[in-house]
Amino acid sequence: MTAVTAPALAGTTTRTTRNRSLPAWPVAGILLLYPLWWALGLGVLIFPLMAVPMLVLLLRRRSAGRPVLLPPGFAWWLVFLAAAVVSIAALGVDPPGTVAEHARERLLAVGYKLAMYLSLTVLLIYAGNLTEAELSRRRMVRLLAGMFVLTVAGGLLGMVAGDFEFTSPVEWLLPGSVRNKGFVRSLVHPYAAQIMDLVGGEKPRPAAPWGYTNTWGNNFCLLVPWLLVAAWWSRGAGRKLLAVLCLAVAVVPAVASLNRGLWIGVGLLVAYVAFRYVLAGRLWILLLLPLLGTALALALALTPLGDTVSARMDNGKSNGVRSFLIEKALDGFSGSPVIGYGGTRNTLGGRNSITVGESAGCERCGNFTVGGNGQLWQLLYAHGAAGTAGYLGFLGYGLWRFRRDRSPVGVAASGAIVTSFSAMLWYNSLVTPLAFMFLAYALLWRNWIEGKTS
Repeated sequence: MTAVTAPALAGTTTRTTRNRSLPAWPVAGILLLYPLWWALGLGVLIFPLMAVPMLVLLLRRRSAGRPVLLPPGFAWWLVFLAAAVVSIAALGVDPPGTVAEHARERLLAVGYKLAMYLSLTVLLIYAGNLTEAELSRRRMVRLLAGMFVLTVAGGLLGMVAGDFEFTSPVEWLLPGSVRNKGFVRSLVHPYAAQIMDLVGGEKPRPAAPWGYTNTWGNNFCLLVPWLLVAAWWSRGAGRKLLAVLCLAVAVVPAVASLNRGLWIGVGLLVAYVAFRYVLAGRLWILLLLPLLGTALALALALTPLGDTVSARMDNGKSNGVRSFLIEKALDGFSGSPVIGYGGTRNTLGGRNSITVGESAGCERCGNFTVGGNGQLWQLLYAHGAAGTAGYLGFLGYGLWRFRRDRSPVGVAASGAIVTSFSAMLWYNSLVTPLAFMFLAYALLWRNWIEGKTS
Protein backbone atom coordinates (compact mmCIF):
# COMPACT_ATOMS: atom_id res chain seq x y z
CA MET A 1 0.00 0.00 0.00
CA THR A 2 1.28 3.46 -0.86
CA ALA A 3 0.11 6.38 1.21
CA VAL A 4 0.89 9.05 -1.37
CA THR A 5 -1.38 11.94 -2.23
CA ALA A 6 -0.91 13.72 -5.54
CA PRO A 7 -0.25 17.46 -5.20
CA ALA A 8 -3.07 19.79 -6.13
CA LEU A 9 -2.89 20.87 -9.75
CA ALA A 10 -2.84 24.51 -10.72
CA GLY A 11 -6.28 25.71 -11.59
CA THR A 12 -8.09 23.07 -9.51
CA THR A 13 -11.56 24.34 -8.81
CA THR A 14 -13.19 24.53 -5.40
CA ARG A 15 -15.79 22.02 -6.58
CA THR A 16 -13.10 19.47 -7.57
CA THR A 17 -11.30 19.90 -4.25
CA ARG A 18 -14.53 19.41 -2.38
CA ASN A 19 -15.30 16.28 -4.36
CA ARG A 20 -12.00 14.77 -3.27
CA SER A 21 -13.09 14.85 0.37
CA LEU A 22 -14.90 12.02 2.09
CA PRO A 23 -17.71 13.16 4.39
CA ALA A 24 -17.94 11.62 7.83
CA TRP A 25 -21.70 11.13 7.83
CA PRO A 26 -21.86 7.58 6.37
CA VAL A 27 -19.78 6.19 9.25
CA ALA A 28 -20.88 8.62 11.96
CA GLY A 29 -24.51 8.22 10.89
CA ILE A 30 -24.42 4.46 11.39
CA LEU A 31 -22.96 4.71 14.88
CA LEU A 32 -24.57 7.86 16.23
CA LEU A 33 -28.07 7.02 14.99
CA TYR A 34 -28.02 3.27 15.54
CA PRO A 35 -30.86 3.39 18.13
CA LEU A 36 -33.00 5.03 15.43
CA TRP A 37 -32.10 2.41 12.82
CA TRP A 38 -32.92 -0.32 15.34
CA ALA A 39 -36.29 1.22 16.20
CA LEU A 40 -37.15 1.67 12.52
CA GLY A 41 -36.46 -1.99 11.86
CA LEU A 42 -33.34 -1.33 9.80
CA GLY A 43 -30.81 -2.50 12.40
CA VAL A 44 -28.02 -4.37 10.61
CA LEU A 45 -29.62 -3.52 7.26
CA ILE A 46 -28.19 -0.03 7.65
CA PHE A 47 -24.76 -1.38 6.75
CA PRO A 48 -25.55 -2.38 3.14
CA LEU A 49 -27.69 0.74 2.77
CA MET A 50 -24.83 3.02 3.83
CA ALA A 51 -22.33 1.01 1.81
CA VAL A 52 -23.91 2.36 -1.38
CA PRO A 53 -23.09 6.06 -0.78
CA MET A 54 -19.70 5.05 0.68
CA LEU A 55 -18.83 3.21 -2.51
CA VAL A 56 -20.03 6.09 -4.69
CA LEU A 57 -17.97 8.57 -2.67
CA LEU A 58 -14.86 6.40 -2.87
CA LEU A 59 -15.22 6.07 -6.64
CA ARG A 60 -15.76 9.82 -6.94
CA ARG A 61 -12.64 10.44 -4.91
CA ARG A 62 -10.70 8.09 -7.15
CA SER A 63 -11.96 9.78 -10.31
CA ALA A 64 -10.95 13.18 -8.86
CA GLY A 65 -7.32 12.05 -8.77
CA ARG A 66 -7.01 11.19 -5.09
CA PRO A 67 -6.01 7.55 -4.49
CA VAL A 68 -8.19 5.16 -2.53
CA LEU A 69 -5.93 3.24 -0.17
CA LEU A 70 -6.39 -0.40 0.75
CA PRO A 71 -5.58 -1.75 4.23
CA PRO A 72 -2.36 -3.70 4.77
CA GLY A 73 -2.96 -7.41 4.32
CA PHE A 74 -6.02 -6.81 2.15
CA ALA A 75 -4.95 -9.64 -0.18
CA TRP A 76 -5.83 -12.07 2.62
CA TRP A 77 -9.35 -10.65 2.80
CA LEU A 78 -9.72 -10.94 -0.98
CA VAL A 79 -8.83 -14.63 -0.62
CA PHE A 80 -11.67 -15.00 1.85
CA LEU A 81 -14.17 -13.18 -0.38
CA ALA A 82 -13.11 -15.26 -3.39
CA ALA A 83 -13.53 -18.46 -1.38
CA ALA A 84 -16.98 -17.33 -0.20
CA VAL A 85 -18.04 -16.82 -3.83
CA VAL A 86 -16.49 -20.04 -5.18
CA SER A 87 -18.00 -22.11 -2.37
CA ILE A 88 -21.49 -21.22 -3.62
CA ALA A 89 -20.90 -23.95 -6.22
CA ALA A 90 -21.30 -26.51 -3.40
CA LEU A 91 -24.68 -25.22 -2.18
CA GLY A 92 -26.53 -28.16 -3.68
CA VAL A 93 -24.50 -30.73 -1.72
CA ASP A 94 -26.20 -32.39 1.26
CA PRO A 95 -23.51 -33.59 3.69
CA PRO A 96 -24.33 -36.74 5.69
CA GLY A 97 -26.65 -36.13 8.61
CA THR A 98 -28.12 -32.88 7.29
CA VAL A 99 -31.55 -31.90 5.98
CA ALA A 100 -31.77 -32.22 2.19
CA GLU A 101 -32.61 -29.00 0.34
CA HIS A 102 -32.24 -27.63 -3.15
CA ALA A 103 -29.45 -25.10 -3.70
CA ARG A 104 -31.94 -22.35 -4.54
CA GLU A 105 -33.51 -22.71 -1.08
CA ARG A 106 -30.17 -21.83 0.45
CA LEU A 107 -29.36 -18.92 -1.82
CA LEU A 108 -31.21 -16.26 0.19
CA ALA A 109 -29.22 -16.81 3.38
CA VAL A 110 -25.94 -17.14 1.47
CA GLY A 111 -26.66 -14.02 -0.59
CA TYR A 112 -27.46 -12.09 2.58
CA LYS A 113 -24.15 -13.08 4.21
CA LEU A 114 -22.13 -12.31 1.10
CA ALA A 115 -23.82 -8.90 0.78
CA MET A 116 -22.96 -8.16 4.40
CA TYR A 117 -19.32 -9.21 3.95
CA LEU A 118 -19.03 -6.94 0.91
CA SER A 119 -20.78 -4.05 2.69
CA LEU A 120 -18.46 -4.27 5.67
CA THR A 121 -15.48 -4.41 3.31
CA VAL A 122 -16.61 -1.07 1.92
CA LEU A 123 -16.97 0.23 5.50
CA LEU A 124 -13.40 -0.82 6.29
CA ILE A 125 -11.94 0.89 3.23
CA TYR A 126 -14.02 4.02 3.72
CA ALA A 127 -13.21 4.39 7.43
CA GLY A 128 -9.51 3.82 6.75
CA ASN A 129 -9.41 6.46 4.01
CA LEU A 130 -10.96 9.18 6.18
CA THR A 131 -8.49 11.86 7.21
CA GLU A 132 -8.25 13.59 10.57
CA ALA A 133 -9.99 16.61 9.07
CA GLU A 134 -12.85 14.47 7.79
CA LEU A 135 -13.36 12.21 10.83
CA SER A 136 -10.68 12.34 13.50
CA ARG A 137 -9.64 9.23 15.38
CA ARG A 138 -10.67 10.89 18.63
CA ARG A 139 -14.19 11.36 17.33
CA MET A 140 -14.27 7.77 16.06
CA VAL A 141 -13.22 6.55 19.50
CA ARG A 142 -15.96 8.63 21.12
CA LEU A 143 -18.53 7.19 18.72
CA LEU A 144 -17.44 3.64 19.53
CA ALA A 145 -17.46 4.45 23.25
CA GLY A 146 -21.03 5.67 22.78
CA MET A 147 -21.89 2.30 21.22
CA PHE A 148 -20.65 0.61 24.40
CA VAL A 149 -22.89 2.88 26.49
CA LEU A 150 -25.76 1.93 24.15
CA THR A 151 -24.93 -1.75 24.68
CA VAL A 152 -25.07 -1.33 28.46
CA ALA A 153 -28.37 0.57 28.21
CA GLY A 154 -29.80 -2.17 26.01
CA GLY A 155 -28.64 -4.76 28.52
CA LEU A 156 -30.39 -2.96 31.37
CA LEU A 157 -33.56 -2.70 29.27
CA GLY A 158 -33.41 -6.42 28.63
CA MET A 159 -33.11 -7.10 32.35
CA VAL A 160 -35.98 -4.91 33.57
CA ALA A 161 -38.30 -5.31 30.56
CA GLY A 162 -37.45 -8.65 29.04
CA ASP A 163 -40.80 -8.86 27.23
CA PHE A 164 -40.40 -5.46 25.59
CA GLU A 165 -40.82 -5.62 21.81
CA PHE A 166 -42.69 -3.79 19.10
CA THR A 167 -43.49 -3.90 15.42
CA SER A 168 -41.11 -1.63 13.52
CA PRO A 169 -42.14 0.60 10.60
CA VAL A 170 -40.12 -1.55 8.19
CA GLU A 171 -41.85 -4.64 9.53
CA TRP A 172 -45.26 -3.03 8.96
CA LEU A 173 -44.39 -2.37 5.33
CA LEU A 174 -43.52 -5.99 4.58
CA PRO A 175 -46.16 -8.48 3.39
CA GLY A 176 -47.36 -10.80 6.13
CA SER A 177 -45.96 -13.86 4.36
CA VAL A 178 -42.52 -12.26 4.42
CA ARG A 179 -42.37 -10.60 7.83
CA ASN A 180 -43.53 -13.79 9.59
CA LYS A 181 -40.49 -15.73 8.41
CA GLY A 182 -38.09 -16.26 11.31
CA PHE A 183 -35.04 -15.01 9.42
CA VAL A 184 -36.77 -11.80 8.29
CA ARG A 185 -38.29 -11.23 11.72
CA SER A 186 -34.84 -11.44 13.34
CA LEU A 187 -33.72 -8.56 11.10
CA VAL A 188 -36.63 -6.13 11.40
CA HIS A 189 -38.38 -6.86 14.72
CA PRO A 190 -36.89 -4.95 17.71
CA TYR A 191 -36.95 -6.69 21.08
CA ALA A 192 -35.10 -6.23 24.35
CA ALA A 193 -34.12 -9.75 25.36
CA GLN A 194 -34.19 -13.42 24.54
CA ILE A 195 -36.13 -15.47 27.07
CA MET A 196 -34.32 -18.74 27.85
CA ASP A 197 -34.26 -21.43 30.50
CA LEU A 198 -30.60 -21.95 31.38
CA VAL A 199 -30.43 -21.87 35.18
CA GLY A 200 -33.85 -23.12 36.19
CA GLY A 201 -36.84 -21.13 34.99
CA GLU A 202 -37.12 -18.82 32.03
CA LYS A 203 -35.13 -15.60 32.38
CA PRO A 204 -34.50 -12.67 30.03
CA ARG A 205 -31.03 -12.47 28.56
CA PRO A 206 -30.09 -8.98 27.26
CA ALA A 207 -30.10 -8.63 23.48
CA ALA A 208 -31.00 -5.03 22.58
CA PRO A 209 -30.06 -3.45 20.30
CA TRP A 210 -28.09 -6.27 18.69
CA GLY A 211 -30.82 -8.84 18.15
CA TYR A 212 -29.24 -11.82 19.92
CA THR A 213 -27.78 -12.36 23.38
CA ASN A 214 -24.58 -13.83 21.95
CA THR A 215 -24.15 -10.84 19.65
CA TRP A 216 -24.77 -8.55 22.62
CA GLY A 217 -21.98 -10.29 24.55
CA ASN A 218 -19.62 -10.25 21.59
CA ASN A 219 -20.13 -6.53 21.02
CA PHE A 220 -19.69 -5.85 24.74
CA CYS A 221 -16.13 -7.23 24.54
CA LEU A 222 -15.35 -5.44 21.28
CA LEU A 223 -16.59 -2.03 22.48
CA VAL A 224 -15.54 -1.78 26.13
CA PRO A 225 -11.92 -0.82 25.28
CA TRP A 226 -13.15 2.32 23.52
CA LEU A 227 -14.87 3.63 26.63
CA LEU A 228 -11.56 3.30 28.45
CA VAL A 229 -9.66 5.14 25.71
CA ALA A 230 -12.26 7.91 25.57
CA ALA A 231 -12.01 8.31 29.35
CA TRP A 232 -8.19 8.27 29.15
CA TRP A 233 -8.24 11.11 26.66
CA SER A 234 -10.84 13.11 28.54
CA ARG A 235 -9.52 16.14 30.37
CA GLY A 236 -12.45 16.48 32.70
CA ALA A 237 -12.64 14.50 35.93
CA GLY A 238 -16.42 14.34 35.55
CA ARG A 239 -16.22 12.40 32.29
CA LYS A 240 -13.71 9.99 33.76
CA LEU A 241 -16.02 9.41 36.71
CA LEU A 242 -18.97 8.77 34.39
CA ALA A 243 -16.90 6.20 32.51
CA VAL A 244 -16.05 4.42 35.77
CA LEU A 245 -19.71 4.42 36.79
CA CYS A 246 -20.70 3.05 33.38
CA LEU A 247 -18.21 0.21 33.76
CA ALA A 248 -19.53 -0.56 37.24
CA VAL A 249 -23.12 -0.62 36.01
CA ALA A 250 -22.10 -2.71 32.98
CA VAL A 251 -21.14 -5.58 35.30
CA VAL A 252 -24.82 -6.13 36.12
CA PRO A 253 -26.17 -6.91 32.60
CA ALA A 254 -22.90 -8.68 31.74
CA VAL A 255 -23.51 -11.15 34.56
CA ALA A 256 -27.27 -11.31 33.98
CA SER A 257 -26.67 -12.24 30.36
CA LEU A 258 -25.42 -15.66 31.58
CA ASN A 259 -22.94 -15.35 28.75
CA ARG A 260 -19.84 -17.36 29.56
CA GLY A 261 -18.21 -16.36 26.29
CA LEU A 262 -18.51 -12.73 27.36
CA TRP A 263 -16.89 -13.45 30.71
CA ILE A 264 -14.00 -15.27 29.03
CA GLY A 265 -13.63 -12.46 26.49
CA VAL A 266 -13.40 -9.76 29.14
CA GLY A 267 -10.82 -11.80 31.06
CA LEU A 268 -8.75 -12.27 27.92
CA LEU A 269 -9.00 -8.56 27.11
CA VAL A 270 -7.77 -7.56 30.59
CA ALA A 271 -4.90 -10.05 30.37
CA TYR A 272 -3.88 -8.82 26.92
CA VAL A 273 -3.96 -5.13 27.85
CA ALA A 274 -1.96 -5.83 31.02
CA PHE A 275 0.59 -7.80 29.00
CA ARG A 276 1.00 -4.98 26.47
CA TYR A 277 1.43 -2.36 29.19
CA VAL A 278 3.96 -4.44 31.11
CA LEU A 279 5.97 -4.88 27.90
CA ALA A 280 5.91 -1.11 27.49
CA GLY A 281 7.35 -0.68 30.99
CA ARG A 282 4.15 0.63 32.57
CA LEU A 283 4.27 -1.59 35.62
CA TRP A 284 1.56 0.35 37.45
CA ILE A 285 -0.92 -1.93 35.67
CA LEU A 286 0.24 -4.74 37.97
CA LEU A 287 -1.01 -2.74 40.95
CA LEU A 288 -4.34 -1.98 39.28
CA LEU A 289 -5.24 -5.58 38.43
CA PRO A 290 -5.54 -6.81 42.05
CA LEU A 291 -7.73 -3.81 42.88
CA LEU A 292 -10.07 -4.57 39.98
CA GLY A 293 -10.15 -8.25 40.90
CA THR A 294 -10.97 -7.44 44.53
CA ALA A 295 -13.75 -5.04 43.53
CA LEU A 296 -15.30 -7.65 41.24
CA ALA A 297 -15.02 -10.37 43.87
CA LEU A 298 -16.75 -8.16 46.44
CA ALA A 299 -19.52 -7.32 43.97
CA LEU A 300 -20.14 -11.01 43.33
CA ALA A 301 -19.97 -11.91 47.01
CA LEU A 302 -22.17 -9.12 48.35
CA THR A 303 -24.87 -9.09 45.65
CA PRO A 304 -27.09 -11.70 43.93
CA LEU A 305 -24.72 -11.55 40.96
CA GLY A 306 -22.51 -14.18 42.57
CA ASP A 307 -25.40 -16.65 42.78
CA THR A 308 -26.16 -16.00 39.10
CA VAL A 309 -22.59 -16.79 38.08
CA SER A 310 -22.53 -19.95 40.20
CA ALA A 311 -25.84 -21.14 38.79
CA ARG A 312 -24.65 -20.59 35.22
CA MET A 313 -21.39 -22.44 35.77
CA ASP A 314 -23.31 -25.37 37.27
CA ASN A 315 -25.75 -25.52 34.36
CA GLY A 316 -24.00 -26.02 31.03
CA LYS A 317 -27.10 -26.94 29.05
CA SER A 318 -25.58 -25.71 25.80
CA ASN A 319 -22.35 -27.68 26.17
CA GLY A 320 -23.73 -30.87 24.64
CA VAL A 321 -25.25 -29.09 21.65
CA ARG A 322 -22.06 -27.11 21.03
CA SER A 323 -19.92 -30.25 21.12
CA PHE A 324 -22.36 -31.98 18.78
CA LEU A 325 -22.22 -29.08 16.29
CA ILE A 326 -18.43 -28.79 16.46
CA GLU A 327 -18.17 -32.48 15.63
CA LYS A 328 -20.59 -32.04 12.72
CA ALA A 329 -18.63 -29.03 11.44
CA LEU A 330 -15.32 -30.91 11.53
CA ASP A 331 -16.89 -33.93 9.84
CA GLY A 332 -18.22 -31.64 7.14
CA PHE A 333 -14.84 -29.99 6.75
CA SER A 334 -13.21 -33.36 6.16
CA GLY A 335 -15.79 -34.00 3.42
CA SER A 336 -15.06 -30.74 1.57
CA PRO A 337 -11.82 -29.34 2.99
CA VAL A 338 -10.93 -26.77 0.33
CA ILE A 339 -14.07 -24.72 -0.37
CA GLY A 340 -16.61 -26.09 2.11
CA TYR A 341 -20.32 -26.17 1.33
CA GLY A 342 -21.05 -22.51 0.62
CA GLY A 343 -23.23 -22.07 3.70
CA THR A 344 -24.59 -23.70 6.83
CA ARG A 345 -26.81 -26.80 7.00
CA ASN A 346 -29.45 -28.03 9.46
CA THR A 347 -28.89 -31.34 11.18
CA LEU A 348 -31.23 -34.28 10.85
CA GLY A 349 -32.84 -34.42 14.29
CA GLY A 350 -30.86 -33.62 17.41
CA ARG A 351 -27.73 -34.88 19.10
CA ASN A 352 -29.45 -37.91 20.62
CA SER A 353 -31.65 -39.05 17.76
CA ILE A 354 -32.36 -38.17 14.12
CA THR A 355 -36.07 -38.47 14.93
CA VAL A 356 -36.00 -35.46 17.23
CA GLY A 357 -36.67 -32.22 15.44
CA GLU A 358 -37.67 -28.64 15.91
CA SER A 359 -41.33 -28.08 16.70
CA ALA A 360 -43.68 -25.37 17.90
CA GLY A 361 -43.46 -26.75 21.42
CA CYS A 362 -39.70 -27.18 21.41
CA GLU A 363 -37.88 -24.88 19.02
CA ARG A 364 -34.44 -25.92 20.28
CA CYS A 365 -34.87 -29.69 20.31
CA GLY A 366 -33.29 -30.43 16.95
CA ASN A 367 -32.48 -29.35 13.41
CA PHE A 368 -29.52 -27.40 14.73
CA THR A 369 -27.50 -25.16 12.40
CA VAL A 370 -24.06 -26.56 11.64
CA GLY A 371 -21.75 -23.55 11.67
CA GLY A 372 -24.15 -21.47 13.73
CA ASN A 373 -22.24 -21.92 16.99
CA GLY A 374 -19.07 -19.97 16.20
CA GLN A 375 -17.39 -18.11 13.36
CA LEU A 376 -14.47 -20.55 13.21
CA TRP A 377 -16.76 -23.55 12.70
CA GLN A 378 -18.81 -21.67 10.12
CA LEU A 379 -15.67 -20.71 8.20
CA LEU A 380 -14.40 -24.28 8.13
CA TYR A 381 -17.79 -25.74 7.19
CA ALA A 382 -19.05 -23.13 4.74
CA HIS A 383 -15.83 -21.91 3.09
CA GLY A 384 -13.24 -24.59 3.79
CA ALA A 385 -9.54 -24.11 4.36
CA ALA A 386 -9.27 -21.38 1.72
CA GLY A 387 -11.91 -19.15 3.30
CA THR A 388 -10.68 -19.83 6.83
CA ALA A 389 -7.09 -18.99 5.92
CA GLY A 390 -8.16 -15.74 4.24
CA TYR A 391 -10.35 -14.61 7.14
CA LEU A 392 -7.93 -15.49 9.93
CA GLY A 393 -4.94 -14.43 7.85
CA PHE A 394 -6.28 -10.91 7.43
CA LEU A 395 -6.94 -10.34 11.13
CA GLY A 396 -3.74 -12.11 12.14
CA TYR A 397 -1.69 -10.06 9.68
CA GLY A 398 -3.16 -6.88 11.13
CA LEU A 399 -2.17 -7.86 14.64
CA TRP A 400 1.37 -8.62 13.50
CA ARG A 401 1.73 -5.58 11.23
CA PHE A 402 0.62 -3.14 13.93
CA ARG A 403 2.18 -4.96 16.89
CA ARG A 404 4.45 -2.00 17.71
CA ASP A 405 1.52 0.40 18.10
CA ARG A 406 1.66 1.17 21.83
CA SER A 407 -0.76 4.09 21.73
CA PRO A 408 -4.05 3.83 23.66
CA VAL A 409 -5.86 3.41 20.33
CA GLY A 410 -3.41 0.75 19.20
CA VAL A 411 -3.70 -1.31 22.39
CA ALA A 412 -7.50 -1.01 22.46
CA ALA A 413 -7.92 -1.92 18.79
CA SER A 414 -5.55 -4.87 18.90
CA GLY A 415 -7.18 -5.98 22.16
CA ALA A 416 -10.59 -5.98 20.49
CA ILE A 417 -9.25 -8.10 17.64
CA VAL A 418 -7.59 -10.51 20.08
CA THR A 419 -10.89 -11.05 21.89
CA SER A 420 -12.52 -11.74 18.53
CA PHE A 421 -10.26 -14.77 18.09
CA SER A 422 -11.61 -16.16 21.36
CA ALA A 423 -15.17 -15.27 20.39
CA MET A 424 -14.85 -17.24 17.13
CA LEU A 425 -15.12 -20.43 19.15
CA TRP A 426 -18.73 -19.71 20.18
CA TYR A 427 -19.98 -16.54 18.43
CA ASN A 428 -20.68 -15.75 14.79
CA SER A 429 -19.30 -12.43 13.55
CA LEU A 430 -21.95 -11.14 11.17
CA VAL A 431 -22.98 -8.41 11.25
CA THR A 432 -22.14 -5.88 13.94
CA PRO A 433 -19.21 -7.73 15.57
CA LEU A 434 -17.34 -7.83 12.26
CA ALA A 435 -18.22 -4.16 11.68
CA PHE A 436 -16.63 -3.22 15.02
CA MET A 437 -13.61 -5.42 14.28
CA PHE A 438 -13.15 -3.62 10.97
CA LEU A 439 -13.45 -0.19 12.60
CA ALA A 440 -10.76 -1.26 15.08
CA TYR A 441 -8.62 -2.39 12.14
CA ALA A 442 -9.23 0.95 10.41
CA LEU A 443 -8.05 2.83 13.50
CA LEU A 444 -4.86 0.75 13.65
CA TRP A 445 -4.32 1.43 9.96
CA ARG A 446 -4.89 5.18 10.34
CA ASN A 447 -2.54 5.29 13.34
CA TRP A 448 0.13 3.73 11.16
CA ILE A 449 -0.52 6.21 8.31
CA GLU A 450 -0.28 9.14 10.71
CA GLY A 451 2.80 7.70 12.38
CA LYS A 452 1.24 7.91 15.86
CA THR A 453 1.91 4.47 17.31
CA SER A 454 3.30 5.22 20.74
